[in-house]
Amino acid sequence: MPTSSASTTDSARSSSNGGVQSLERAFDLLERMADAGGEVGLSELSASSGLPLPTIHRLMRTLVACGYVRQQPNRRYALGPRLIRLGESASRLLGTWARPYLARLVEETGETANMALLDGDEIVYVAQVPSKHSMRMFTEVGRRVLPHSTGVGKALLASFPPEEVRALLSRTGMPAATEKTITTPDGFLAALEEVRRNGYAIDDNEQEVGVRCLAVPVPDSPTAAAISISGPAGRVTEAATDKIVPMLQQVAVELSEALASSAPTA
Repeated sequence: MPTSSASTTDSARSSSNGGVQSLERAFDLLERMADAGGEVGLSELSASSGLPLPTIHRLMRTLVACGYVRQQPNRRYALGPRLIRLGESASRLLGTWARPYLARLVEETGETANMALLDGDEIVYVAQVPSKHSMRMFTEVGRRVLPHSTGVGKALLASFPPEEVRALLSRTGMPAATEKTITTPDGFLAALEEVRRNGYAIDDNEQEVGVRCLAVPVPDSPTAAAISISGPAGRVTEAATDKIVPMLQQVAVELSEALASSAPTA
């Protein structure tokens, strides 16, 4: 039976940039769910996206059937388990892509270079290139740590509103890894203000005694990311900081540009 134009659905429509409109809308809804903390109601999605409830309901039904969204007993929708596999694969790919930039940092600074992402309330290391020194820092790729005791955590959270930072800290707690770890929300917010003022973050023996780390965010990254160098406190000194930070900032900008150039154009 021929299909009338009146029965054309979202899946058959093309967006203004030549893509499939329903796919664009589905991914937009997933990102809005992530921005809302991973769980939302249909009315919230309708209010934030401007889409009518029937359209959102149809898209969410499809995402639920595919396992990318699940419906809670309270009828609200939450991000589904199949997204975990996609996220892990994307993180590994991003880490692989970043390795040449980290290798440059190792050559220029002599210290171990790292890349980390903010995943939920935790920091996860996705790439590392080790220093060539016999005494060097090593962090296992995939390791998860709390943000409050790390340079990359400070670099990533410096752009967050204070109320969001406080909420995160209340969920994770602020256990002391060393006697220099910041263990109060006010102290951590003051440290973030210093990060914004200086343009870089420092972990000064806060995660591990004898280790200093310098970190900067990757600007305009599709997901919150930071790069850092770490080494013995005897080598990563105040004097070395003045030399290392500009290198970190330059590499972060170049990595950001590489990520932007890979994005599809309309």
